Amino acid sequence: MNGLMLLGRYFTASIRSQMQYPASAIMLTFGQLASTAIEIVSIWALFDRFGAVKGWSFGEVMFFYGLVNISFSVADFVTRGFDVFGTDFVRTGDFDRLLLRPRSTALQLVGYEFRVSRFGRFLQAAAILVVATESLQYTWTPETVAVALWTIAGGTAFFVALFVLQAAMAFWTIESLEAVNALTYGGVYAGQFPLGIYARWFRTFLTFVVPLACVAYYPVLAILGRSDPLGAPDWLLPMTPAAGFAFLALSFRAWRIGVSKYMSTGS
Repeated sequence: MNGLMLLGRYFTASIRSQMQYPASAIMLTFGQLASTAIEIVSIWALFDRFGAVKGWSFGEVMFFYGLVNISFSVADFVTRGFDVFGTDFVRTGDFDRLLLRPRSTALQLVGYEFRVSRFGRFLQAAAILVVATESLQYTWTPETVAVALWTIAGGTAFFVALFVLQAAMAFWTIESLEAVNALTYGGVYAGQFPLGIYARWFRTFLTFVVPLACVAYYPVLAILGRSDPLGAPDWLLPMTPAAGFAFLALSFRAWRIGVSKYMSTGS
């Protein structure tokens, strides 16, 4: 059985197990949808009080919000195993069982659990993107749709990379570091706004150290047809989501180093 077929089996088993209690799955999905909707209310209140922020309207910021949250919801859907890796695998010694199986440990962790509830954030973000489109009377073209899909792919790779790095650190810290949430969930919040509202050092960090801006800011400028107020050339804007895949490659390099240094904690 090849990797994709095995992943499909994992996916089917996970979804079927959750659908044994459909009411619970539906309530969890709508619960996450409602909890993430609170963020929209807070952003709306900000713009209702102050109007445009640094030249950006509420509708334009909703483009950032929609795309970055769609990317994160997809990444969160496939990385449950990495998210709980320290607590559920390293500390308990269960990672030993994964090493004994003739399949990649990363593949097994991806297939650990696919949470249906993560569709709540996805649906809410997609709805916000539709509302933003209507608010700005924006017309999608094949080119902008392609850039949007490329942006979501790059953003998904970026957030998956953060979860993989969190798991890799657990080889040394045993427990999963909650501080990494400042980059995962904090990154989602930071990516919801234009880069220009942040301090220069923070913009540099989000571009060259943790390339969130490359998957959440620059490509949205290309979609909206706006030039970067900070000076990035227009030709570069739609290409920047590639940084998400480069960051993912680096994170898996760190993962392989962690696996090579792993010593069982026992049971």
